[in-house]
Amino acid sequence: MSTPHLEGSKGDYAPVVLMPGDPLRAQFIAENFLVGARQVNSVRGMLGYTGTYKGVPVSVQGSGMGQPSIGIYSYELYNFYDVQSIIRIGTAGGITDEVKLRDIILASGACTNSNFADQYRLPGTFAPVASFRLLRAAAESAEALGQRVHIGNILSSDTFYDDADSLADWKKMHVLGIEMESAALYMNAARAGREALCICTVSDCPLRQESTTSDERQTGFTDMMELALETVTKL
Repeated sequence: MSTPHLEGSKGDYAPVVLMPGDPLRAQFIAENFLVGARQVNSVRGMLGYTGTYKGVPVSVQGSGMGQPSIGIYSYELYNFYDVQSIIRIGTAGGITDEVKLRDIILASGACTNSNFADQYRLPGTFAPVASFRLLRAAAESAEALGQRVHIGNILSSDTFYDDADSLADWKKMHVLGIEMESAALYMNAARAGREALCICTVSDCPLRQESTTSDERQTGFTDMMELALETVTKL
């Protein structure tokens, strides 16, 4: 069985999927961390692989950029491939003063300026949150690895270039960072009765005009990759 965006058959994906936005990051993880990795998807160049890490089955699948894109891939994985947990591993812009370049954020919640939740016809505002089981496992893994992480709210924005220049407003609410996918992932997980977590490395700090390189964003954030994989072994 395939879907419009994933060519694999049922069983080709492990119960836990790591989901970077960049498909080349998925390839990097498969080639450098997984044992016996095999490619399970190449539709639209959105690469996916399945292998093992320390004997535990795990898949890694690119999601593309933005909530509509991760919304499609995570929906299909949860609903057609029996995936139980998705851990987004991506990049974020740091907002608060204590968040520095290359720091890691565990997103306990995901604020958003998106209308993604409108489809559920809820009589109020839905608060997208991470799975506590995944969040706790990631925090424990970070401690075991000696990694310092920030835990708290992030912002999933529909705009990369923000004409409203609103980051200072989100900073007032102590939102740690900004990215473009996690709120939709958390909502899809909630609707499907599954689990999700976002682990992000800070690739830039827009309010301070600091940034890393594109090459570093693609293959250099190995601490985040190792943290996500070690988290999988605790599930």
